[in-house]
Amino acid sequence: MEITINFQSLKEKISPMGLFVTKDTSVIWTEINGSLLAKVNTHVNLPVLVNRIKAIYENYDQTTAFSYTFMDDAFEEMYRAEERLSQIFYVFIIITIGIAALGLFGLVTFMTSQRMKEIGIRKVLGASVSQIVTMFAKDFVKLVLLACFISCPIAWIFMQKWLDSFAYRIHLEWWMPLGGGFVAILIALGTVGFQSIRAAEANPVESLRSE
Repeated sequence: MEITINFQSLKEKISPMGLFVTKDTSVIWTEINGSLLAKVNTHVNLPVLVNRIKAIYENYDQTTAFSYTFMDDAFEEMYRAEERLSQIFYVFIIITIGIAALGLFGLVTFMTSQRMKEIGIRKVLGASVSQIVTMFAKDFVKLVLLACFISCPIAWIFMQKWLDSFAYRIHLEWWMPLGGGFVAILIALGTVGFQSIRAAEANPVESLRSE
């Protein structure tokens, strides 16, 4: 019977592996560098169990030092670099979004303060709050769309390069990079909308008083 077992990292293709069941008195244990696999049940006292296995091992081989590892630790070691990379990305994503949102908020605040009289005149002439918010939002959305147009292909290429290092990988769909752009647009709209609504709801008399 043929069974496919991936006993290496997903960056490596599955290679042939032979599993043999031999007697515990067989000389094969001392002739080759073999390994003994043991299934451990949950809620087991591991130090006691390891000492028992060590005692049994030393009854048959007193020349080779007893060493062991856990399968979950071995698999974790395989993907430790990817886990660190993902953690670094999460930190930089949070910092980038925070800085971008603060910068956008400051820019919207500056633009609204510069155009308060214009907003007051538009309100006097009958412009609604939604029209004024749309006036501010469309300019910023254009800039975000331009940034997404530049960054999405770069992100696609980077993700493809990273996934190419794996023998078994997912295939990127067209909507995956665009999902990040959609989130960026939502953040921009939320930031612009908050400040522009405050400016649109202000009393136009206050902004036109000096005219």
